[in-house]
Amino acid sequence: MQDCVRLITTIVLTVVIVCCYSVVPVTSTRYAINKLKLPIKTAWRPWSTDGEVGGYVVEYDGLTFVTVRGARLLFLSYQPTRAITMISLFLGGALPPPFSIQNNSRG
Repeated sequence: MQDCVRLITTIVLTVVIVCCYSVVPVTSTRYAINKLKLPIKTAWRPWSTDGEVGGYVVEYDGLTFVTVRGARLLFLSYQPTRAITMISLFLGGALPPPFSIQNNSRG
């Protein structure tokens, strides 16, 4: 039963954060989450899709906060690839892949 409550709470918090994204800045959301004093499992880091920064993610004990770069309120319309990556990984219980800088310069 506790796992079901945690899952529902996580989904509700995720939906609230995504729906309020255009109104509540990321820094304010992070400040509010920090007030919960949850232990951090994975530190704040960029995540990638198609070789670009897709957004940022931080994993807490019982809560994962993910942003989608350039998303606005209707992130499925504005950033469909990033949104689908984020949603599919969320449903699979995985974090988005880390962004790594690769030297693509030509000599």
